[in-house]
Parts: sequence; C-alpha cells; structure tokens
Amino acid sequence: MSQFATLVQAALPDDAARASLAGRVWRPDLRGPSVVAIRDGAVLDISAAFPTMRDLCETPDPAAALRSADGELVGSLKDLLANTPVDTRDPNRPWLLAPIDLQAIKAAGVTFAISMLERVIEERARGDMNAAGAIRQEVTRLVGDDLSKLKPGSPEAMRLKDVLIQQGAWSQYLEVGIGPDAEIFTKSQPMAAVGTGMDAGIHPGSSWNNPEPEVVLAVASDGRIVGATLGNDVNLRDVEGRSALLLGKAKDNNGSCAIGPFLRFFDAGFGLDDIRSTTVTLRVEGPEGFVLEGSSSIAKISRDPADLAAQMVNAHHRYPDGAVLFLGTMFAPIQDRDTPGQGFTHKYGDIVTIAAPKLGRLVNRMARTDACEPWNFGPGALMRNLAGRGLI
Repeated sequence: MSQFATLVQAALPDDAARASLAGRVWRPDLRGPSVVAIRDGAVLDISAAFPTMRDLCETPDPAAALRSADGELVGSLKDLLANTPVDTRDPNRPWLLAPIDLQAIKAAGVTFAISMLERVIEERARGDMNAAGAIRQEVTRLVGDDLSKLKPGSPEAMRLKDVLIQQGAWSQYLEVGIGPDAEIFTKSQPMAAVGTGMDAGIHPGSSWNNPEPEVVLAVASDGRIVGATLGNDVNLRDVEGRSALLLGKAKDNNGSCAIGPFLRFFDAGFGLDDIRSTTVTLRVEGPEGFVLEGSSSIAKISRDPADLAAQMVNAHHRYPDGAVLFLGTMFAPIQDRDTPGQGFTHKYGDIVTIAAPKLGRLVNRMARTDACEPWNFGPGALMRNLAGRGLI
C-alpha cells in the first residue's frame, strides 16, 4: 500500500464510536451517489430515507435522524477508503465522496490576525513572492503581530483603523479583518468539492500557493449550525495578491475545494463549543522529502463561528438548500522550501493531511487542476439519477 493510501485509511475521529457520522459514496451499481451512515466500521446506505445530504441536514435533529435511519450495507469503511484514490480505484466498486451535495459552499476570509497580515502582504507584494519577506517586516512593524484580542467592529478597532489610514497602511483586508462586516465569499459550487483520498487541484499558472486547513460548518437553511467537518481552502496566493477581484480565479478551480472525511452532526456529546476549542493540524509531505507542519486554533479566531454563520445565512441572504462555511485559518506558511526567502509553495505530488481529534483526517494529494478528476456530475445529474432510482 502506498504512503498516500495508508494515510487515507486514518480517517475517523478519535471518538468515532460516539460520533454521529454521515458521508457520501459513489455506487457504480446505481451510477450515482448515496448518503451513508458510518457505524462500527461499516458503511450503510440511508438514501431511501435521505436522498441527499441536504435533506438530512434540514431535519430538526440530524444526529437523531441519522441514528434512527435504516440502511443497506455498502461495505466496510476500510475497503471504501482503499478504493477512493483514483490511481488504484476499481471503478466497479464503491468509493467515498465529499460529504455534502446541494449546499452552497461558502468561506469566511481574514478571520485570524496572522492570516489577515499575510493577505495585506500579498496585496502589497502584488503576488510577487520574492518581495513578501521585506513587506512582512514592514507590515508587522506598523500593525504588530497580535490582533487576536481586538474585536472586529469595536470602537478600539475603529480607532486603529483611523491610525492606519493616517500612516498609509490601510488595506481592504484590514477592513474585513477588524471592521464590522465579515468577508463571506463563494468558495466553490454545489457538488464540486472533492473528498478525502482524492487529488486536490493547483492551477499550473500559479507559482505561489498553499493549503488552508479549516473547520467547515454545516448550516441548515434556517440558520441552524447542525454539524462540522474539515476542509482545505486551496489558495493561489500570487493570483489573489495581484488583485482581490481575482478571488474567484484564486479560489474556485477544478479540485481546489476539499471537504471531509465525514460530516459530524451536533448531538449531546459534540457541539459548537467543541468547535470553538478545536485545533486543526496540517502536515504537508512533499515528493522530495520536504515536510511542513502547522496548526490553526479556533480559540484564536477574531469572529465567533456563530457570528460568521449568522452573517452568511439571515433575512438578507437565503440558502434554501443550506450551506457549508469554511471558518478561515490562522495558518499562513512562510517556511522556505527551495530558495531562501521565497517561502512555501506546493509541488505536484504533495500529500496534505488536515486533522482534528473530533473531526478525523482529510487527506489529499496535490495535482494539476487539469489532471484532477473532471467535475461532470452536478445537481442536474443528481436529480435525474435519484428520480431514476425512485428516491424523489
């Protein structure tokens, strides 16, 4: 078994026996996806009760609904994980998918002080990674490197804004970092995310890019936060640095949104306070032996997860199929990989592991966006498939 396949096997949270875990699998025999429950190492198809993950998230108590749903055995989780990497996959056997389907895929940007400063640096460097080191020193001198206690939108934050404007150091990233309004943007399209064990995409036109390890909230259409999973908000730093108006090109590419391994629903043993105390770890293992490690603590987030969810779903912003929300990251890698002073960027073949004790492990291998599996099964295909199976 390859290193990648071995890492993919370690998917479950540490307390999996107590967790309410749901996922999605591709079933070749049905030519489509099914919602599944993960129970005692087995994968059970519950699509007769919940044709889509959206339907399960919209129930009054998704965890209870998941536990009570009858299911058809698809196979063991171990076997499905082993069959997920595309280069060793048997197309006649089922494999795992990202654990969401019809939900909008949104992301909150600049929610940590460190990442906020890195975005300011990208903007000033105009996407030139060679200039980033000197600019990083200048920005830190002007702003400092610990803004974690500064409440966005507070009088203190507005006073800091006035000072920075006077010094010519203000930035659009500082506006959403310490101003009253969060940055909520569209990361990807419904059903476009890749799951654990799949290749994630880096556009070949980018020479400065990085993973962004994040917690991802599942939010129902009425604004309830019903669960959480892990995500990699793959980012092209050079593209976004050239212009914030290129955010879509920097963020939304084939395979550039990874979510998984499973959706863990809130229940008596797991809730939003667990998310608030979560530390997400990251490990990048390069084909040349390079290793990068880091972490992101939700406890240091500038905006509470509940506030971010409320800024996404409210009377002014409706999502009838619900949404998932990347909470942002404090991890911005600056460790040199090749040339001193140039920091980190991905290489094809990098294996990225994003983990949290109560959410499991999301493992992806980086590839060119045009070499990743093409996205060709969208909401329209899903509706036709479910109709043909008599589920809708």
